[in-house]
Amino acid sequence: MVTPAEAPRSESGLHLDDFSLAKAPARKQSASDRWLKYLGVPAAALALIALLLMPTPAGLTLCGQKALALFIMALILWVAEPVPNYVASLLLMVMLVTMGVWEERKVLGVLGLDVIWLNVTAFVLSSVLVKTNLAKRLALQMAVKFGRKAMPVLLAFVALQLGLAALVPATAARSVMTLPIIMIVAAVYGSTVKNPNNFGKNLALLNIQGINIFSSGFLTGSTCNIMAVAFILRMTAHKVYYSEWLLGALPVVTGAMLLSWWLGPRLFFRLAPEQERPSVPGGMETLTAELGKMGAVTRAEWHGALIFGLVLLLWVTDRYHKALFGFEISPVMAALIGCVIALCPRIGLLKWNDADIPWHLLIFSTGAYAGGLALSETGAAQWLVDAVFDLFSIKPGISFWALYCIVMAVSMFSHIVFTSKTIRTIILIPMIIAIANRLGFNPVALALPAAFTLSWVVTLPISGKPNVLFYGTNQYSICDHLVSGLAVCAMGTALLILAGFTLYRAMGIVPY
Repeated sequence: MVTPAEAPRSESGLHLDDFSLAKAPARKQSASDRWLKYLGVPAAALALIALLLMPTPAGLTLCGQKALALFIMALILWVAEPVPNYVASLLLMVMLVTMGVWEERKVLGVLGLDVIWLNVTAFVLSSVLVKTNLAKRLALQMAVKFGRKAMPVLLAFVALQLGLAALVPATAARSVMTLPIIMIVAAVYGSTVKNPNNFGKNLALLNIQGINIFSSGFLTGSTCNIMAVAFILRMTAHKVYYSEWLLGALPVVTGAMLLSWWLGPRLFFRLAPEQERPSVPGGMETLTAELGKMGAVTRAEWHGALIFGLVLLLWVTDRYHKALFGFEISPVMAALIGCVIALCPRIGLLKWNDADIPWHLLIFSTGAYAGGLALSETGAAQWLVDAVFDLFSIKPGISFWALYCIVMAVSMFSHIVFTSKTIRTIILIPMIIAIANRLGFNPVALALPAAFTLSWVVTLPISGKPNVLFYGTNQYSICDHLVSGLAVCAMGTALLILAGFTLYRAMGIVPY
């Protein structure tokens, strides 16, 4: 058993007990953060009152109006952070029930969703990698090989996430695999849970983007991709092949990730000179010596790797479970199997108190998902999408390219109001196909490029499963997340429009 007390402390400062997410201190605030904090409560109150008092728009129910008002209120509180995010989520849950927007059993039942339990199990499995020192070994190897300067090590993580996306379809799996390594590499560059800096901010946000966006590069990268292709086949009789998806999506997502890698440290979250190189005493020589001192892989590390390897094997072979076992093992159940082994006396590696589970983060997620699901169930999310399309006056006579640009933008940014890629796919793809048919355009020319946007869920912690995990690292604020997410989505939209005029024409997806 490797416990925090037994974890080796090193002269380099890479102390494993410095990476506790459950006990992350309050984030240091800039001047702009303080202004947001002061204005957060009045802005949230004004938005709530204004949206509640306005006449109910046509096509939107009263419950939908309330759900939208409460979600906007909570969103302002989450971004401005005048109160802890979990307090804002608890307030949202209370108001959803007391204002008659959503039933109490459904609001409270969100805590039992698979996404919440997946987060719990992910933190337990991540703790295994940290407590056994396996994450430290992998991080040191990556830092020694690529980490003499900040930009190469950031690029190495982009390449890592690209490779993992092709092999591991589960975004949560990729998050669990890389999160401890990311935390230790960040510490090498002076960014810890207690004292984060812009290198850690860039590293965490770039990996969130890589985990989510690279899922769009491969047809098997996400379930929503397969659902979108199924809708296209059923409604248009066009079969999208793996190679067609790969050639259409991968160049766009790779271009966006390279732009994000280049611009993030230079424009959005600029690196100070001291953050350009490892900040541990003695530099790379110390890291090399630290790696050498770890010696051969220990029994505990092999044990942790076997547990994690079993879970990973169950994740990547999910399509064969029925044939092999006669039943399916869901991603959550696979992770729970790993947790049972890791926590089991004698054969396990952890005691329950060793598991680094940030429960405040799970409460925040519960409220956020409740708000998002309430938007969907009351029809408010659907109404918002319809209203955006109506805003652009999409009528007969509109040019294909004007409609294409509108569809790309709406599809890309619609994830801000949807907390489920599945629900977003069910709403968006059939709607886009119907609009194209009504206006006399080839529906595949709009629906397939729109499907390439489904995994770009990078603007808020609640937008995707990896986002919640990474938000707990204390490396960035929700406002930072929103700014970087909006920027990379804007770049992605521009690249999709450019691809429409060039690559997709050559592929025959869109008309000349």
